Amino acid sequence: MTGQDGGAGAPSLLYMVKRLELAVRANLDDLVRPAGVTALQYTALTVLERHGGRSAAQLARDSFVTAQSMADMVRALERRGLIRRERNPASRRELLIHLTDAGRALLGDLAGPVRDLEERMIEHLTARQEEQFRRALASAWRALS
Repeated sequence: MTGQDGGAGAPSLLYMVKRLELAVRANLDDLVRPAGVTALQYTALTVLERHGGRSAAQLARDSFVTAQSMADMVRALERRGLIRRERNPASRRELLIHLTDAGRALLGDLAGPVRDLEERMIEHLTARQEEQFRRALASAWRALS
């Protein structure tokens, strides 16, 4: 971030988004650590839950990490039995990553606490404000993508 001020003493939007991201990441790390995963690993597992059969490159993009970080993460998650790799029937050279039953169980165990964290983040918003917040975040993402 280039600076905290967005004018008239108010923090810039970039600063506020980064501050929220860091707070979410710290809370999520604390929440998933007892399950033996990191926030980044948890994110990758949730991506696979929604979209199984991803290549490592696709999973890296969808999980916001580099290809090298994803390679290390895939090895760690595979060792734990949370994911498995299979040859892509359409392209035998490509390996697709799938969530295992153990991975699904871990996500099931974490679903309630993660939902509670999200609820805590928006507890002071009305339902309408929450929907506006979701739309604003999606719109901001689209503008920069």
